[in-house]
Amino acid sequence: MKSAILKTASSYLLPILLLFSIFILLRGHYHPGGGFVGGLIAAIAFVLHSFTHGSEATLKLLHTHPSSFIPIGLGVAALSMFVPMLGGQPVMTSLWFNEPFPVIGLIGSALFFDLGVYLVVIGAVLTILFTIAQYSE
Repeated sequence: MKSAILKTASSYLLPILLLFSIFILLRGHYHPGGGFVGGLIAAIAFVLHSFTHGSEATLKLLHTHPSSFIPIGLGVAALSMFVPMLGGQPVMTSLWFNEPFPVIGLIGSALFFDLGVYLVVIGAVLTILFTIAQYSE
């Protein structure tokens, strides 16, 4: 993209959109939001960066291919689902820490499930888009 304004704006928007996606992720188990919506917002931030700086620059910024986020996210989500079985409870029973964390609040296993979904969504969306971009160049 040759627009200097969009290129400059995307450099500032990337960290803001990523911070907003984390906010949406963290509020997901109390209010609307969560891993899916937060993951889409984070993926959109990287797509905007890719449009203005190129796919190679965005892949360097990620330090790894986005397809590696998918198994990590699936593992985190699966682990959060099956941990309650260690205590004799049914699968996907929500477990909570007793004390709230500063800024975040109460943390439970639902947050870890959302984190897994967040990583899977980022990995899937960016893998699809970077694959399309690779073959269209």
